[in-house]
Amino acid sequence: MSRYTGPKVKKLRAFGVDLPGLSRKSQRDRPYVPGEHGQAYRRKASDYGIRLVEKQKVRFNYGLNEKQLRRLMLEARQSKMAAGDKLMELLERRLDNVVFRAGFAPTIPAARQLVNHGHFTVNRKKVNIPSYCVDAGDVVAPRQKSMNLECIEVSLENPSLSSTDWIGLDSDNKTASINSLPTIETVPFSLDIQLVVEYYSRLL
Repeated sequence: MSRYTGPKVKKLRAFGVDLPGLSRKSQRDRPYVPGEHGQAYRRKASDYGIRLVEKQKVRFNYGLNEKQLRRLMLEARQSKMAAGDKLMELLERRLDNVVFRAGFAPTIPAARQLVNHGHFTVNRKKVNIPSYCVDAGDVVAPRQKSMNLECIEVSLENPSLSSTDWIGLDSDNKTASINSLPTIETVPFSLDIQLVVEYYSRLL
């Protein structure tokens, strides 16, 4: 399954939650499901449906296809940490997410495009792989020739999210230092990660 490129707010309304990685827009103005009868009722979801929605929140926020998310879930299950906590750590450590969380881009899709086009470095080495996994102590920054890109400057002036402790941003020098590894508490949207683990427990 490919990445979603359709109406973003429609997905937010279907999930009933804002996903800052997917869009800067909010579903709060229309907090009901899409469709002609969306305001009339919200159909009661089955146990499977509830788990599917939680999994889809993760997939759409981080912009992954199903194959990528399954691969990360397999990696998380093989670690010594709780599978759900490890999964979210791996997702938050993706370079495209770090570029977004540091404030260099308004959304994760925008951050992914910047990374793909070679505008960012990790420890002064160009990295153009959005899935690159950063580690504590790494320094992420735009390349010298990309420092003054208008899209980066605009995003830094008006970040989508407030700062997070695990990323230290030096706005003057436009560098982001990874102070520590992220935890489940740093995920910027409401999520029941255990339901995601249960969803994949019958598939993997």
